[in-house]
This record gives sequence, C-alpha cells and structure tokens, in this order.
Amino acid sequence: MSESIERLMESNLLRVFNERDADRRRAAIADTYSPDVRWADNEGVSVGHDALDAKAQALQDGQLAGLSFVKAGLVHHTRGFVYLAWNVVAPGSTTPLVSGFDVALVAEVRITDLFTVITGAPQ
Repeated sequence: MSESIERLMESNLLRVFNERDADRRRAAIADTYSPDVRWADNEGVSVGHDALDAKAQALQDGQLAGLSFVKAGLVHHTRGFVYLAWNVVAPGSTTPLVSGFDVALVAEVRITDLFTVITGAPQ
C-alpha cells in the first residue's frame, strides 16, 4: 500500500501538473483522483476531474508556463493522509522559484481531497 500511495502523490505532481499533453493529463487524472475529487488552494475549491484538469491547464498556460514541478522530499503518509513537498523550477535549474506542499486524503487508492499550500513565492 505504501508504494502505491507514493506513486499516487508522484502522479498528482508529475503526471498531472507537469503534463503538457491534454490527453495524457486527463488519463492521469482518471487514474489518480476519485471522480468527485475536491482540490482546495488559495484561489478556492475545484470539484471533479474536469475542474481539476481546467485549473491545471490554466496554471500551465499562465503563471507556470515553461516551468516544472519537482519533488522536494519524500512522500510522508499515515492512514489515508499523505504529504509531499514540491518546488517549481525553470528548465535546467534546480533553484526553486516557488515552493509548497500538497496534502491529500486517499481512499481506495485514489485522491479524494487535495490541499495545496504555497510556502515560498517570488516577492
């Protein structure tokens, strides 16, 4: 179970939010999240696969255009609760432009609720 939980959080970060191909991203969303997933961040709450996909696309087209997410540590978890820190970096760089973490609630090997917190951003 632990290995599948780690893969789930890596999928959230790398296969969804780093994926520029819309079809591959939608397939990753279907594999990673429950159909009624709730994602909360500073901008509000998005519910469902379509809303999550639209928001991921908007981030890639807007403020994160050309940038990539990278893991900033190990996946930590306990009974249905998972944490992964991340950084956003420019191509060819390891210097974080933005830092944050995701916390997820997991049931039946799918993310049911996702919370994103920004811990460091450009001034």
